[in-house]
Amino acid sequence: MVKFVDVENMARWIQRDGVENIITGMVEYLESDYRRWEKFDKTPRLASHTPFGVIELMPTSDGQEYGFKFVNGHPSNPARGYQTVTAFGFLADVDNGYPTFEAEMTLLTALRTAATSCMVARKLARPDSKKLALVGAGSQSEFQALGFRGTMGIEDVTIYDVDSAAIEKFRRNMEPLGFRITVCDTVEQAVEGADIITTCTADKAQNQILSDNLVKPGVHLNAVGGDCPGKTELESAILDRSKVFVEFPEQTRIEGEIQQKSPDFPVTEFWEVLTGAKPGRESDEDITLFDSVGFAINDFSALRYVRDAMKGSELETEIDLIANPDDPKDLFSLVAEVPSPV
Repeated sequence: MVKFVDVENMARWIQRDGVENIITGMVEYLESDYRRWEKFDKTPRLASHTPFGVIELMPTSDGQEYGFKFVNGHPSNPARGYQTVTAFGFLADVDNGYPTFEAEMTLLTALRTAATSCMVARKLARPDSKKLALVGAGSQSEFQALGFRGTMGIEDVTIYDVDSAAIEKFRRNMEPLGFRITVCDTVEQAVEGADIITTCTADKAQNQILSDNLVKPGVHLNAVGGDCPGKTELESAILDRSKVFVEFPEQTRIEGEIQQKSPDFPVTEFWEVLTGAKPGRESDEDITLFDSVGFAINDFSALRYVRDAMKGSELETEIDLIANPDDPKDLFSLVAEVPSPV
């Protein structure tokens, strides 16, 4: 039997433990896995692109467990009554190949995306960072705000979105939780004086959501929305002024902001910062940029975290997913007709 966490129980767990606490705990799992980065199998995600969106598989293994996530990205979905992103994920035992754990990952991906942003910002943003700017008020915005408060104590948030209903949704969800929120009419207003800027928009286009003249020295940029070929958010000149950090370069060069640059554009893999192999921020004037596209190891960490957090609780159930005949060589026995009694 395979342990299973469905949408209802995932939501119950998040409500029980709290978004901030979960993201903070997940950051520790992420850091642990990034510190052993070289032990993992790594490949760019396997993507099937259509005019409507993309469906992707994201696999990895650390030699003991195998994990993958199925995820879609369809920017036009909300207008049709569907979510932009949905997902589920698996863990399996490398020793025998049997799946051991399955979970919904639409909610879990929102948590792990914010947790990855926070893990990186804790190392790259200025330690005195107090103000977060959100450019984009979609599904990720609340998780980003709660994650940065939980990991860095940031409660001052400015926000801008072309969709006023999305901003009102964010304010309705976050103001009761104690955030100091400033709604802005322009991107310029939102990023003015910000220490950390998260860009997270959904349009599959090479946009310039953030222009170079708006990025001041000392800022940490968390570029989340550019996450597939043909989709970017930053003016190319920003990259030239920044120290750029990535998850897995082979994937980020296809999907991230650096798809705008030549194949030899210099970047630093973030695991190297965690292990001390490469420097991160070296001065208060540095502009640090995390070109975040989401990588399979992030999902592996998130799946491990939720599995361990729910182990033995009423929030996990079991599904009968593996055909298991008494004789492993006699699969047909499960479907053979039983002779009628004479």
